Amino acid sequence: MARGEVVSEHGEVITPETPLRLGVRLYYYRELRHEPSLPFSETVIYRDDHLLVADKPHFMPVIPTGRYLQRSLLVRLRKQWGLPDLSPVHRIDRDTAGLVLFSVQRSTRDAYQALFRERMIRKTYEAVAALPPQLWPCEYHSRIEESPQFFRMHEVPGPANSLTRIALLEQSGPWGLFQLEPITGRRHQLRVHMAALGMPVHHDPFYPVVNDPPEGDYSRPLQLLARSLEFQDPVTGQRRFYRSQRSLNWPPQIEAT
Repeated sequence: MARGEVVSEHGEVITPETPLRLGVRLYYYRELRHEPSLPFSETVIYRDDHLLVADKPHFMPVIPTGRYLQRSLLVRLRKQWGLPDLSPVHRIDRDTAGLVLFSVQRSTRDAYQALFRERMIRKTYEAVAALPPQLWPCEYHSRIEESPQFFRMHEVPGPANSLTRIALLEQSGPWGLFQLEPITGRRHQLRVHMAALGMPVHHDPFYPVVNDPPEGDYSRPLQLLARSLEFQDPVTGQRRFYRSQRSLNWPPQIEAT
């Protein structure tokens, strides 16, 4: 803590005086003997005094976790831009590519975090998956909780706590390019919902079964992309719209399995 190496899941530096908040995960900057290299880099598509919007590649974690520290998106951006107070306002999975919104300064951070807490921001994703027997659009909701395997989530009986809107954008043979709009923000929500509907996101290493590739194998990126963010800036009042410049493997050059 004295070295500033303990952070919350939102990137906030934790000190002995920081109030403990129920349900918030804490992480510490470990000293790693070997941190895997990543042959990819992020792109910053917007930066001002309050916001930074990064377009991240597949396989790069947003915050230090697991085997990654210096090569996490947060640490890379803090060093490259000289922004020690930089903090992610939200997160996407390491396996997912696309847009991540960062707060540049602490004084306006809560205003941007409130966009997500109060569902005042529109997030859209794109995913490649095998076509289901029927076509969409549809809304899917369920109750998602942590599974006995700590890195996975699963659906359980009970009142729904997650909602996703799904629409088919394009079709290519047995494959579909889908637009996914998470109305709620449960961990792995889109991946769990797509797998539950019988059309898991292509190359998903966790759902419906665990099939994590070995270290250094980047040949099967998860076909899930955080495509756009749209909201009214709570500080400036401007309407903001950002769109990822990355792309999925579409149409897939593979046979359906």
